[in-house]
Amino acid sequence: MFTSLNGQSAIVTGASKGIGRGIARALAANGAQVTLVARGIPALEAVRDAILADLPGAKLRLASCDIADWAAVKAMVDEAAAAQGGLNILCANGGIYPQTTMEAMEPSEWDQVMAVNTRSSFLAVKAAQPHFRKAGGGRVVLTSSITGPITGYRGWSHYGASKAAQLGFMRSAAMELAKDKVTINAVLPGNIITEGFVGNGPEYLAAMEASVPLGRLGTVDDIANAVLFLASDLAGYITAQTIVIDGGQVVPESLDAMA
Repeated sequence: MFTSLNGQSAIVTGASKGIGRGIARALAANGAQVTLVARGIPALEAVRDAILADLPGAKLRLASCDIADWAAVKAMVDEAAAAQGGLNILCANGGIYPQTTMEAMEPSEWDQVMAVNTRSSFLAVKAAQPHFRKAGGGRVVLTSSITGPITGYRGWSHYGASKAAQLGFMRSAAMELAKDKVTINAVLPGNIITEGFVGNGPEYLAAMEASVPLGRLGTVDDIANAVLFLASDLAGYITAQTIVIDGGQVVPESLDAMA
């Protein structure tokens, strides 16, 4: 039986849309107090109002933050912990994925993707450490991707590198966090139906769906359910691990293998 998150304090970065919004809603639905983090407060307000419409008792806070800036991240985490009576769960989900070939890419774009996708994970975990220690333990869940750690795609050399780097960070961070009874794991989504994904157009969506053995694209709930498990007491003996959530997409050698 799934263990409730009642009384737990959580932070979700990149919570204004897509997977982050789904994670925040799932945590709130299971009793956690949640600070929703993104740059824009209006978008967060829309997410908060949508969650409260379905879950009137949800305990939600909003925080505007540049997740690649250390001072901003530390302040955001400290304020969330103070407001929510501590910190138990950190979901480092925020990220960007511009699609640009290496030839066309400016080095500044590479740096930005690495900062928002990878540096931000380090900063959030670093800021959370003292609060986890005070709480006597904690859970960190990173949102990585199949792109980079397992697969590649034209135009996403920076995105793929950033997502693979998250996993390298995770494995060494697990060694440092373990002494404080903190686990750190990652979910690796495949093709999930989000605003950004739909923006790639119907032909892209159809091609991606055809590459999934289970015959459908993923939903944000598919990711949120895995995050819930990793954030719960049920996952207390799991750390430095990854869960691929892609409907089996990375398994076939070719589309012919699915015939």
